[in-house]
Amino acid sequence: MKEDYHKWYSPTLNKDIEMLVFGYAGYPLILFPTTSGRFYECKDFKLIESAKWFLEEGLVQIYCPDSINELSWYDKNIHPADRVKNHIWYDKFIMDEVVNPICHQRGIQKVAVAGVSFGGYHAANFAFKHPERVSHMFSLSGSFDIKSFLDDYYDDNVFYNNPVDFLPGSNHPDLWNMKIILGTSDWDICLEANQNLAKILSDKNIPFWFDERKWAEHDWPIWRQMFPHYLSKI
Repeated sequence: MKEDYHKWYSPTLNKDIEMLVFGYAGYPLILFPTTSGRFYECKDFKLIESAKWFLEEGLVQIYCPDSINELSWYDKNIHPADRVKNHIWYDKFIMDEVVNPICHQRGIQKVAVAGVSFGGYHAANFAFKHPERVSHMFSLSGSFDIKSFLDDYYDDNVFYNNPVDFLPGSNHPDLWNMKIILGTSDWDICLEANQNLAKILSDKNIPFWFDERKWAEHDWPIWRQMFPHYLSKI
């Protein structure tokens, strides 16, 4: 299984960034790590291994960039307004330094995005903010309301990075063309979060698949089952 390591100085984030890329061809998918996960997390927990067949057949190519959660949502040493602003820089980094180069190199307009746990937030937020650049959004046990990270602080930046707030009023036509999967389970700590997002999508008549698995907790074993299934939908 082909694996490439990339490290570069990000002018957007003003820091070094690392990323692993798996596969040699196929549809590009950006895979976000969990809360405190690094760019190698999905490899270490064998989520990438679960996608081995798709990678070796050249059906998908998976990009695993670092996150900066420790400098944004989880940095309690800075003001909540700055936590959100740092995330906005991360959103710009993903667009300008990951998605745009992929699309330019391949001559395409859209990529797929996915994430597990808090990575599901990143996938959903990026997809719903930029539906013109995202063809597929796969969330595996995601949580989508970030207000609890902000100590009751709220402004327009929070609104436009909180999918459960901005999505109800969004009418971008590409939302109805996106292939959306909300993966969860009956013992998932994020089950209610997925039900709430599902209701928003249903109320807007946006097509999606609500995949609720049975007898599974919020953990890697069920995500390793979900991920290859979802890749088969690309």
